Parts: sequence; C-alpha cells; structure tokens
Amino acid sequence: MTQLAPLPPTLPRGVADDLVLASASPRRIALLAQIGVVPSQVEPAAIDETPLPRELPVPYARRIARAKATVVAERLPGRRILAADTVVACGRRILPKPFDRAVARECLTLLSGRRHRVIGAVALILPDGRLRERLVETVVAFKRLSQEEMEGYLAGGEWDGKAGGYAIQGSAATFIAWIRGSYSNVVGLPLFEAAAMLRASGLRW
Repeated sequence: MTQLAPLPPTLPRGVADDLVLASASPRRIALLAQIGVVPSQVEPAAIDETPLPRELPVPYARRIARAKATVVAERLPGRRILAADTVVACGRRILPKPFDRAVARECLTLLSGRRHRVIGAVALILPDGRLRERLVETVVAFKRLSQEEMEGYLAGGEWDGKAGGYAIQGSAATFIAWIRGSYSNVVGLPLFEAAAMLRASGLRW
C-alpha cells in the first residue's frame, strides 16, 4: 500500500543541456524538477490525441507517447526528446481529459467506489534517432463519493484538463482509498522509469 503525500518542493540542480520535454504539462515539468532534471527546452507536440475506434488503453498510451516524441524529434533532430502520456482507464474504456463540468461529472461517477488503472507511457528518442519506451501501470481505488463531495470537487475546477477528471496531488487525494504502484505515474510521469531511461541514454545531471 502506498502512502499518499504531496510533492516536496525542491530546487533543480542544473539544466540537462540536450534534453527536450515534449510536453507543456506543468505537472511533468515539476516532477522532473523534483529529481533535479531541468529540460533545456519545453516543446509541446500539439498532436491529435483522439483515440482510434475500439482502441484499448495500453496501445493508445503507447501510440500517443511515441507520436509526441516523434513529432518533436522531427522539429529538433539530434536532441534527446522525452515524451509521456497518462491514461485513466476503467476496464477497456479510456476516460477523457474533461474541459467541461458535465464530462468531469461523468468521469467521477464512473470512478466512484471502484478501482481503475492509470497507464503511463514514456518515450525517449535519442540524438541518433533510436527510440526507447517504457509502460507503467498503477491501480487506484476511489471511495464511493457522496453527491456533496462530487459537487464540491467539481465546483473547485481542479478537474479541468486532467485525465479521468481528477488530480491525485490535489484535493482529490481525499477520494483515494489506496494505490498500488507508482504515485508519480498518476501525477503525470513515472519518475523511477523516466530517470532510469535518461541515465541509460547517457544523460547526467
């Protein structure tokens, strides 16, 4: 059982000169900073993230992470490109990143009182063009939400743009009975795996 805790404030130890983060996610930037990694450049991929017909969560996560890395590598050849995708899945269903309250309510209703998976795909393209990939899966158990709890969370707006309509590092932490696996994966980037990939690629920080 994993104890939930907020991300500790840390100071970055230095810029990773040739590392490009293919994401504008403030959560991924903060997670990398937590382990002392500061990309020299942040370059959002801005790709179409619509799931394909009948696409399952794991293949979808892999495809999107790989596509983000590939698009940015084409713009910036000869650099290390780090990309990731985080998918909240209930069974075979991929939950959206809601940008309106009604969709967020649907997500929370589906998650309430049950377990779900958070699938994190990480893709790293090396300066010579080789691709490295890792997949991480975390199981998260939600308590059964009362109507008051759900409406209070929706009113706060924290769900906006978050996979599955919640942020584990925010006030939704009170909804989480337990998790099994990587906490940072649920936030947006599995740090153990990402750090191992970066070090194996020769990056030092």
